Amino acid sequence: MSYLVLARKYRPQSFEQLVGQEHVVQALANALTQGRLHHAYLFTGTRGVGKTTVSRILAKSLNCTGADGAGGITAQPCGVCNACRDIDSGRFVDYVELDAASNRGVEEISQLLDQAVYKPVVGRFKVYMIDEVHMLSNTAFNAMLKTLEEPPEYLKFVLATTDPQKVPVTVLSRCLQFNLRPMAAADVQSHLGNVLGAENVPAEPGALRLLSRAARGSMRDALSLTDQAIAFGAGNLTEAGVRQMLGSVDRGHVVSIVDALAAASGEAVVAQADALRGAGLSAAGTLEDLASLFQQMALAQAAPAALDDADGETAEIRRLAALLPADEIQLMYSMALHGRAELHLAPDEYAGLLMVLLRMLAFRPAGTTPKPVKAAALVRPPAVAKAVVAVPLPKAVAPVADMPAPVPAPVPVPAPAIAAPVVAPQPSPAPVSAAPAPVVSPKAAEPAASFGARLRPRPVEQAAVDDEADFGDGPPPDDAPPPWMEADDAPVTATPDAREPDAPRRIELRETPEGARWAERIAALNILGMTGELARQAQALGCEAADGREVWRLRVERESLRAPALVAKLEAALDAKLLIEAGVAEDSIALRTVARAEAQQRAAEDLAETHPMTRTLLSQFPSARILPGSVQPVLTPST
Repeated sequence: MSYLVLARKYRPQSFEQLVGQEHVVQALANALTQGRLHHAYLFTGTRGVGKTTVSRILAKSLNCTGADGAGGITAQPCGVCNACRDIDSGRFVDYVELDAASNRGVEEISQLLDQAVYKPVVGRFKVYMIDEVHMLSNTAFNAMLKTLEEPPEYLKFVLATTDPQKVPVTVLSRCLQFNLRPMAAADVQSHLGNVLGAENVPAEPGALRLLSRAARGSMRDALSLTDQAIAFGAGNLTEAGVRQMLGSVDRGHVVSIVDALAAASGEAVVAQADALRGAGLSAAGTLEDLASLFQQMALAQAAPAALDDADGETAEIRRLAALLPADEIQLMYSMALHGRAELHLAPDEYAGLLMVLLRMLAFRPAGTTPKPVKAAALVRPPAVAKAVVAVPLPKAVAPVADMPAPVPAPVPVPAPAIAAPVVAPQPSPAPVSAAPAPVVSPKAAEPAASFGARLRPRPVEQAAVDDEADFGDGPPPDDAPPPWMEADDAPVTATPDAREPDAPRRIELRETPEGARWAERIAALNILGMTGELARQAQALGCEAADGREVWRLRVERESLRAPALVAKLEAALDAKLLIEAGVAEDSIALRTVARAEAQQRAAEDLAETHPMTRTLLSQFPSARILPGSVQPVLTPST
């Protein structure tokens, strides 16, 4: 005997065996019990949810004669009488199933309706079941309208379709319509467990969970995938085997991606994308699982009790839900959904996946200990090579007043930029004394040069420190001026091909006690989004107490940040009253952050130029130059 697939072997034989369609079962069972039978039924729903099964059970209920042969219309067909057995086996002459996808013409429908004038042969009712009825032609629909409206009392129509929008309204108005819903993953998983238990096939809960999710609400698809998984695992269903068969992404990869996004680590995000490429996993499947994880994280935040504690992944979902605020989860969920539709537009699917992940990272406010925006990066292009110098802040540069640094959000820098550098100390023209003193580079007070500009190194004798090394008399640089122009007071000029970029508007930072107090007040809070941007861009002009509440006077330049909704949110976060005025801020948290970064940048550049090893290399290699923007300080969490 040939093998019977699980979807056919375990097809429900009664209304009690139907899974996930209680609303349809209740309506039909009450109608059969009370004898309130309609002449035409329309069952709609996606594939594999039980439309044909319900029509067969309805046909058995209408024609069942009971085990003793004396039964009538019932909501619980016996399954043993001739009518029930013949309908189950497909040989009941009064039950006709017509596939409208292959019989969509008016001739087939006319032939079917011609037989409607004859009474049932062996049954109580004739039942015409037309599957995929939306595939019928317009003439076929018109041919059946009159019979469908007023059929003989012994004739029942059962129509089934996956696309009810294509069914004419004249047909819909003549039918009693039932919508069969996609089944919940938990119901599918429970039913698969019962089927595999009856088949004596061992299965891991994780494997059943993967199969139920892959079925997407279709029980027939779930049973078909189960058949395939049994064959793939040689009679044993394991989570790893089912995952390999489905080509789905390991949940650990998706969890690692969310962890990387929560930490705002671009390196970790790229590493996870490379790992997915190396494992040959689907980019579309990754985004699908990522969207599913974001949905469960949002559910854990909004309704924690809705999660199933028996699920082994619930604890991990709740941990991830605590890492991101609700609005960011919603934004990343939307990006994952739209990213799946954009994959076919990317050069390859992994490039599209990486760009979606980087887009999530770019739109997320900076996470833990973010790297501050450097003012040099605002006017300089990225350098080809980077010389990283890990040094403390030298005494030659006046440090910015220390204050707790809040977690900054990515600050968009409009044109013109409002970077506020600290005024650099000018180099002293006095001769070098016996005691070593730090030498400040002249370029700290000059605007940044273009990418092609070259810096003329200082004469070695001008930057000697401690006489610890003998640098010798190396050949002069190629672009060094002639000896008669090397005067102590000669200004240092750039090479002719160095072009000055358009200088952005620069505002001097004027630190005030009110600004320091405002920074300390905001640092104690975790304010994100545009509300946090308002707090960082505002200059505190003063603070008073009125009616037991603080009243802050703030100056904000950007009109969009002075919106009443943002001001109200910041007032709620501070539990204070805010008085906002328009104007250019001269002391704000954002300006202090940029000033601190610029001070560290200049300190690193000065130390790189005055370092003995740097001067040795410049003297030994005449063509060597320090590329502008190639020196970056190593920022510690305390800065």
